[in-house]
Amino acid sequence: MADVKIKLTKRDRVSVWWRSTFLQGSWNYERMQNGGWAYSLIPAIKRLYKTKEDRAAALKRHMVFFNTHPYLASPILGVTMALEEDRANGAPVDDIAIQGVKVGMMGPLAGVGDPVFWFTVRPILGALGASLAMSGSIMGPIIFFIAWNIIRMAFTWYTQEFGYKAGAAISKDLSGGLLQKVTKGATILGMFILGSLINRWVVVKFTPVVSRVKQSAGAFIDWDKLPKGAAGIKEALTQQAAGRTLDQFKVTTLQDNLDELIPGLAGLLVTFLCMWLLKKGVSPIIIIFGLFAAGIILHVLNIM
Repeated sequence: MADVKIKLTKRDRVSVWWRSTFLQGSWNYERMQNGGWAYSLIPAIKRLYKTKEDRAAALKRHMVFFNTHPYLASPILGVTMALEEDRANGAPVDDIAIQGVKVGMMGPLAGVGDPVFWFTVRPILGALGASLAMSGSIMGPIIFFIAWNIIRMAFTWYTQEFGYKAGAAISKDLSGGLLQKVTKGATILGMFILGSLINRWVVVKFTPVVSRVKQSAGAFIDWDKLPKGAAGIKEALTQQAAGRTLDQFKVTTLQDNLDELIPGLAGLLVTFLCMWLLKKGVSPIIIIFGLFAAGIILHVLNIM
């Protein structure tokens, strides 16, 4: 008699989906969402692996670094469950393949989640709820809470199921290179997205003053000649709108010169340095504390 194929039930997948709500419950600076990720997969691991050793090995391979948008982790969970299911049934799916899919998907999906949820859906619902609340209706916060959670929970469930079905197709074509193509394409997309985020999230400013030039009369606001009270404030705002500066001296810093040449160059170099250190095996914790120490020292020296 042929061995019975192990299959994840809908109850197992619902349990994983519910646990994924707490994905960031044990967020840490070294491996970020790995604890919540492994916690979410426990119902699937218990179903697929029967021995203590196999379950421990599965948890261990999912305790590595993982970080993405908390809602966009759902399709990755679905794909991972499908790969683990095929592995439990004897398919040639190794740790590298599973980790490759996770790494290849988490980067680009992280870039998609922020603009969709944090910058679009939530502000729209927040504005709707705030408008009702300002008119005195208790339904404002209630509608925001209910609508937000309906959208969030529906999205995470259906994308997890989509990932689970797509993952089965990926695992069946491991020898044909589909997994490698998906991973490579997702990695390239992730590189573009992460590259565009460097200038936004990595900020390095040098404070040394390069020049300090006194401006001619009429180029700046002469605070001593302004009338007192509200009339003076109004006149100052009018002059600033007309193009006058707030100070009679035009100060140019080293950062101003660097921004004219290549904006964001320092942040890019810091990012490359961190990538090089990670490649050399330096712990992320050491890098973080090193950046803190360097920032404090350079600030005290009035370099940054």
